[in-house]
Amino acid sequence: MTHQLPPAVLALAVCGLALAVTGQGQGDALDGQARLLVQDTALAAIDRGLRDQDLPVDPRRGPIEALRADTSEPAREYVAGSVIVKFRGGGGLSDAMAAVEATGVERPSFANFDLLEIPPDADPEAVAAELRQRPDVEYAQPRYLNHAMFRPNDPLYDRQWNFPAIDMERAWDIQPGASSAIVVAVLDGGVAFRDVTVRYHSRFPFRLTASGPIFPALGVVDVPFAAAPELGGASRFVAPRDFIWDDDVPVDLTGHGTHVAGTIGQLTNNGVGVAGMAFNVRLMPVKVIAGEWDFIFGSPNGGTDDLVARGIRYAADNGAKVINMSIGRTAGGPAFVIDDAIRYAISRGAFVAVAAGNSRDAGNAPSRTAESAPSIDGMVAVGAVGRNLDLAFYSTTNLYVELAAPGGDQRRDGGPGGILQQTIDLDLLSTFLQGPAAFRAPRADAFAYYYFQGTSMATPHVAGFAALLMQQGITSPAAVEEAMKRFATDRGAPGRDNEYGHGLINPRATLRGLGLAR
Repeated sequence: MTHQLPPAVLALAVCGLALAVTGQGQGDALDGQARLLVQDTALAAIDRGLRDQDLPVDPRRGPIEALRADTSEPAREYVAGSVIVKFRGGGGLSDAMAAVEATGVERPSFANFDLLEIPPDADPEAVAAELRQRPDVEYAQPRYLNHAMFRPNDPLYDRQWNFPAIDMERAWDIQPGASSAIVVAVLDGGVAFRDVTVRYHSRFPFRLTASGPIFPALGVVDVPFAAAPELGGASRFVAPRDFIWDDDVPVDLTGHGTHVAGTIGQLTNNGVGVAGMAFNVRLMPVKVIAGEWDFIFGSPNGGTDDLVARGIRYAADNGAKVINMSIGRTAGGPAFVIDDAIRYAISRGAFVAVAAGNSRDAGNAPSRTAESAPSIDGMVAVGAVGRNLDLAFYSTTNLYVELAAPGGDQRRDGGPGGILQQTIDLDLLSTFLQGPAAFRAPRADAFAYYYFQGTSMATPHVAGFAALLMQQGITSPAAVEEAMKRFATDRGAPGRDNEYGHGLINPRATLRGLGLAR
């Protein structure tokens, strides 16, 4: 992604600063552990609201309404036991009724047609087709059910331009948010998934960049974490794993993974905050990359290819059906071990979405993590578009780009041109951005709604889309990929190109094109 966090280029300071214990920590040792779970609880999460208060009103949106239909009963395409018929000149009724074994007829008020009662086990579409063959019938059809288009009642939904841009409201009307049977793994820098207090030890002064100012060591600190309110309770999360700290507490110290998880599965239509793509799925937080704080606190691992590969295999072995990888690298050679792990995950039935990269305006170097996508069926590399659906300024162009999705373009559209989701309050988390004088231990128990941009933000749209397709019965990862490509909206040069791949994802067209429309 390309939000305001700088890359973690950390260097120990070669100076004589004392390692005094400062901040909010305790003075005791960690007994040789890299970090220590102090208590399996913390204060309730704090909601600090929307960060950008001066937002333009989108003239395309009207009042926010709760229009979601009751989904407690299975969806039906038409009413059984009757069909609609219009006869030519009012004749032929008796013969037609006998031909289809109709048991009654009704002329409703304000109608120029009749409703024929047919046996309850008869197929209304077949009966209507038979009636249309008669010369005395002008038209005949089942009594298809119309229903309100699902538009979430989340109060900040009108600022999420990304979902109307890909026709999600009508797609949700066909497939409302998948279900808990689908597990989506978020391979990232952690997710705000539980309330916990963790003890760390910042032993040495450090620099964020080779030539930057020296930050003091904090000593032993207790960091409070809380579950993001809009990601749901503990039952929402499955098999969490941290490969950076080698434990099962993949907490988020950057805000990136929590934002990504929100686009995939933010609670939706609950009258709070914002919406997500596949809002009924369960989430699997798998931490495979390290952020600035992980390095400051001396994490035993970084986000190396082998850790990413292990995370992929772990997710596949623990039931993930979709794997989101809003991560990547441009340095070095091919990522053979990651490619091998992705092939393994696909063999286990997991679809994999990978960010295409953010280097277009800085040399356009390929993302080694994504470049094998064309040769692996069931893996998709995702580029990013802005609010006007043109390619974002940063979105890497390459032969491996297969699909595009909203990722935001704040250079063109300002702050609200990004993708809005709830994540950890960066003012309280990323205190190293405020300079050495204001540097203090982080807090990860307060949340706000931020606009981020990047192919990191585009990729979870594809992961959430995959979950909807899998819920509808398209369970083969290769078939999911093929369906997405077949019904994508072409952008740029006609046909496949290196900017948009096969085009912008079109969830509704895909669901309808596969014969899955309600």
